[in-house]
Amino acid sequence: MSTAAEPRERQLVISGWAVSSPYGLGRRAFAEGLLARTAATAPVDTVKWPVPYEDAGLIPGFDIKEVLGRKGTRSMDRATGIAVVTVGELLEDFGRGLAADPEKTGLVLGTSGSVQSIMDFTKDALTGEKPYLVDPARFPNTVMNCPTGQSAIRHTLKGPNVTVSGGSATGLLALNYASRLLRGGHANALLAGAAEEYSVQRARLERVADHGGAEADPLGEGAALFLLESGDAARDGGRQVLATVLGSRFRAFPESGRAGAALARCVEEVLADAGAAPEDIALVAPGTPAGLLGKQEESALDGVAGERIAVRPLVGDATAASAAFQLAAVLAHAGARPALVDRLALVTALDRDGTVGATLLRLG
Repeated sequence: MSTAAEPRERQLVISGWAVSSPYGLGRRAFAEGLLARTAATAPVDTVKWPVPYEDAGLIPGFDIKEVLGRKGTRSMDRATGIAVVTVGELLEDFGRGLAADPEKTGLVLGTSGSVQSIMDFTKDALTGEKPYLVDPARFPNTVMNCPTGQSAIRHTLKGPNVTVSGGSATGLLALNYASRLLRGGHANALLAGAAEEYSVQRARLERVADHGGAEADPLGEGAALFLLESGDAARDGGRQVLATVLGSRFRAFPESGRAGAALARCVEEVLADAGAAPEDIALVAPGTPAGLLGKQEESALDGVAGERIAVRPLVGDATAASAAFQLAAVLAHAGARPALVDRLALVTALDRDGTVGATLLRLG
């Protein structure tokens, strides 16, 4: 049975969301900045951040110990701190009733890991004083699933705990993975989304990466998480249905020049499964990558109607959190514009390592 053919009460819905972004902590800061089209990137302090970039999209004044307190944060890295804060915000605002059955509430978080933590730990192993060389408490930060695990521990989420990684498409991949877990009966509710940190080592690596012949965009950071559950569960918990997930499609491409065709196929398939046409789309949140990939995305979406809401030019290249920010942007627009209720929104992503994806939503 296609998702569109299911009764609405059985379809999977988004019933809550939380964001930590270069606009600040919280949905309100994100929505206000995004809807005003305010650029959140700013000149970077190169004394604190010795990076080969002039601008960056940093979470303003973000300090892990100030936000979370000193207990349990001595060795916490930035990626984990961002994830823990955002998960906490989502549960505080939308988690009523979920604590009653923690084994049925889980987390699917997308991340690129922390290249800063990996390089710092490696450096300590090579240069640290004997006999210990390294701080063992910092080793968990080198593992990709550290933000997911720490978030679940601090917030008592005992259901499925999953980490996924797929570059700029990570947020959509996490949402799709969570959908599969719910449909398989592995949980009643899942927090799904993605997080990314800003760091010196990430900036240096991105600066020398292939950006399709274009200048690299300023880097951003942050996280966006979404509460995914059935329509019935949302209503039973007193939560409003913000969007219904109609489906997602993903494909691989062997070279950048074929990314557009792969994305066009994803869009065609996800629309067909939902019984929708390109002209039915009201909002499109594209990934807008730099260079050739950006042109490929424009070509793939050429026949798709709908207002474009670009996020990357405002907050920077958030890499793993990019698609999650795009989805959050759709919800921000829907929340501010009642006319979008029951309309369709499309989120697309292209990653330079060969993955494209498209997710279709019915708003409200």
